[in-house]
Amino acid sequence: MKKKIVVLTGSGISAESGLKTFRDSGGLWEEYRIEEVATYDAWNYNPALVLEFYNKRRAQLAGVVPNAAHHALVKLEQGFDVQIITQNVDDLHERAGSKAILHLHGELTKVRSTKFAELVTDIGYREIHLGDLCSEGFQLRPHIVWFGEAVPLIETAAELVNEADILLVVGTSMAVYPAAGLVHYVKPGCPIYLVDPNPAQLSGIPSLTVIRDKAGSGVPVLVDQLLHE
Repeated sequence: MKKKIVVLTGSGISAESGLKTFRDSGGLWEEYRIEEVATYDAWNYNPALVLEFYNKRRAQLAGVVPNAAHHALVKLEQGFDVQIITQNVDDLHERAGSKAILHLHGELTKVRSTKFAELVTDIGYREIHLGDLCSEGFQLRPHIVWFGEAVPLIETAAELVNEADILLVVGTSMAVYPAAGLVHYVKPGCPIYLVDPNPAQLSGIPSLTVIRDKAGSGVPVLVDQLLHE
């Protein structure tokens, strides 16, 4: 039976494909402030602006491709049972070919009903606007976990981390909770590898190996190392 590797990925891995993150510019995505487009209050106040913002992000996503880190994680499946838990809402892991992906914060290429959360539709990179309705006649909203909303899959993610034989943390500051707390669910003695050019100070985490490198160069090297151990 293959060992299980769980990979926790954040915005750093997507940034190398050309997707901007809100931390790149002091709390701004392009010209938008986070509180204006990525909270439930923002949706209630100006849903048209929120939809415009995510339409632009979807269009941007359509123009980028997975990078070397995404492809290396697919290669890792040659020797391990790999489960990816991503904080990213893009589909770059899927497009690279990874088989098992859990999106903690939702998916940019999907929308859901404002009334029935279980009514989720894959729209790819198309736009949605006010007046676009679900099958039950209610407005569609981005299938995104906004700031301040509960993270429905966090318990599932914690269970997956607890099953890991090895944990990889790639391109995340480990500063956004509840996702940041996932590293504390590993089994005793589980090796943890952190790939980040500017890693956060992580205290109280045993068996931690820090690789001070960008995802696109650090992950392929680490994957080759793990496959040949």
